[in-house]
Amino acid sequence: MYVLTKLEDVVRIPPNRFGEERKKVIEELVHTSIEGTMKKDTGLTILAANVKPHGEGIIIHGDGAIYQKVKFEALVYRPDLQEVVDGDIVDVVEFGAFVRIGPLDALCHTSQVTDDFVKVNVGAKQIEGTETRRKLVIGDSVKARIVAISLNELNPRESKIGLTMRQPGMGKEEWAHEKEAKPERKGKEPKHKEKHEDKEKPKKEESK
Repeated sequence: MYVLTKLEDVVRIPPNRFGEERKKVIEELVHTSIEGTMKKDTGLTILAANVKPHGEGIIIHGDGAIYQKVKFEALVYRPDLQEVVDGDIVDVVEFGAFVRIGPLDALCHTSQVTDDFVKVNVGAKQIEGTETRRKLVIGDSVKARIVAISLNELNPRESKIGLTMRQPGMGKEEWAHEKEAKPERKGKEPKHKEKHEDKEKPKKEESK
């Protein structure tokens, strides 16, 4: 989910920028060095605003740069276990479908697409249920639940997020209305048999 929060971090001000306006330099460094970074406890920082220096900067011997603590407001994306998310299919591979959720891609394994057995056509970029005929192709919008998270701080795009669409109401929107669209099976109506009264034919009198 997207969250507005307050964060603290440290930026490195190189010596060649000491003569510039301090506030402007710090804001620029926050945008270039912190936006787009991932931390497991906070998530992926999308945007930073209202940047303010916090305390005095520190100079490390042998470096020459100033390390400045900063406080700022941030828009972050933080996936949570069991969270229900909306996304779009961006790729189909042999083992499942990749779904774009916010700024990250998550994987829905073939075993988690539907309760039906599925067959994958990698060439056509399509997954189809063998009995239900439910299909997934690139561009489809789906609803899914997050069941596994492994965030990669060094390379956020390599984070691993697992999804399931096997629960009721998950998957493509039209799947949720399939049962409503199917006519209810009516019970067998009792057959009404016409009663035929056997009319006795008048017996012919035997001639004497």
